[in-house]
Amino acid sequence: MADSLRRLVNNESCRTLQDKLENWYKDYYMNSCDQNLNCCCEIIEMNSRIQGQLFTILSLTAQEGGHYAGVETIKSRLLPWLGTCFSNSSMAKPIENNINLLQESLEKDRQLRELSATREREIQQLDSELNSTRVQLSMVQQELKSLQAQEESRQRSLDMLTDYERQLRTLKDEIAVLSAEKSVLQSRLSRSRSPSPVSQHSRSCSPMQKELQKELHKELVPSSPLVSRLSSVSRKANLLARFSDAYAQGRLEAQTLLKRFIDKMETVQRIIYIATVESFHVAKMAFRHFKIRVRKTLSPTHIGSEELEDAVMDYVICHLDLYDVQCSVNDVIRAMNVNPKISFPPEVDFIVINSFIKEICCIAFAMQTLDPPLDIAFGADGEIFNDCKYRRSCDSDFTAPLVFYHVWPALMENEIVIMKGEAVTKRGAFWSSVRNVNRSRSRSLSPVHHHGSCGKSGVSRSRSPSPPRNINTRF
Repeated sequence: MADSLRRLVNNESCRTLQDKLENWYKDYYMNSCDQNLNCCCEIIEMNSRIQGQLFTILSLTAQEGGHYAGVETIKSRLLPWLGTCFSNSSMAKPIENNINLLQESLEKDRQLRELSATREREIQQLDSELNSTRVQLSMVQQELKSLQAQEESRQRSLDMLTDYERQLRTLKDEIAVLSAEKSVLQSRLSRSRSPSPVSQHSRSCSPMQKELQKELHKELVPSSPLVSRLSSVSRKANLLARFSDAYAQGRLEAQTLLKRFIDKMETVQRIIYIATVESFHVAKMAFRHFKIRVRKTLSPTHIGSEELEDAVMDYVICHLDLYDVQCSVNDVIRAMNVNPKISFPPEVDFIVINSFIKEICCIAFAMQTLDPPLDIAFGADGEIFNDCKYRRSCDSDFTAPLVFYHVWPALMENEIVIMKGEAVTKRGAFWSSVRNVNRSRSRSLSPVHHHGSCGKSGVSRSRSPSPPRNINTRF
């Protein structure tokens, strides 16, 4: 014990502790917070070492007094201070352990702070990468939209290419038809030099019937199945090409003419669509009347194994020039004048698109001679858009499910679409169509125009119905 006390005295730890306390007190107000804390921690460490040595001396001194020596002193002085922390073992080790635990705790706090800072940097880096990914995703979406637009354009090009291929096949069919007709005509020319039973039978007929029979024999195409099939194919291809040209060129020319008087493109397109629909309707009616008259004329003098209906249809095909198209044009204009969906200044007349209407009437009339005949699809404003029948116009709302109005009708064959039309789609199309019809104004009377060959009387712009007429006055 005496050695331990001597070492404690010679170590001068207490004097050093006192010096440090005095120095700290002098510099306390000049030091920073961290410096003061470091001084305090250093003094605590020195004090703990001194306390550890004192507790060692206390233990040795108590052992020298025997089992019961110093018990009262320890009870009255030490135990109240130590409380429940009193132990016979050395107190230096627990204090040193506490210091080590404190250092470990500080080290862990420092590591946690470093880890938190590292994670904060990682989160910022992830945010920047996420923003970069969003920018890239936006660019990819824009590229996807561009590719979709290119794909739609490519599909249109493929449709045009398909039309060109169809026209090429049509030309080849027409060449084959012409070759077949040439051989047939040559054989007919060789047979015409010998008398036929038909010519002998015609001697008992009237002069008008003889003339009609001669005309039929000269004009009708032979009823060979190959020739009939090729002729039908070539005529169908030719009519499809004309209908496509009417959409691609004739329609645009009609728009140019109407835009001189009408500023609103919607009204112009509605006028052209209604003109096309009315042309098909009037031409089909004219075809039925024309066919009835031909049947009445041919039935009394019909001879041979050919069916009367086939002979009638052959005659109609060979005499399409007898179709009084100008009367149909006048009927179309008269029907357009009373249509409630189209309206424009009264000084403008539908006669300005007379050429367009005439071409559509001729196409529609000739399409009725095909087997099966071709017709346009029925269209109504506000109907559900059918992608199989129509293409959307460029100014359409591509998310709208309803048709606002039609630009061009679809062409049908036995309820099957063989050529798509065009329509404008917009949201709220049904209610807009209803408002347009309710707000359409009546048309005023316009000057009478004199065009065409149907009596040269022109077409009145009045809404009053026209009297019935004879469609085929020339036959």
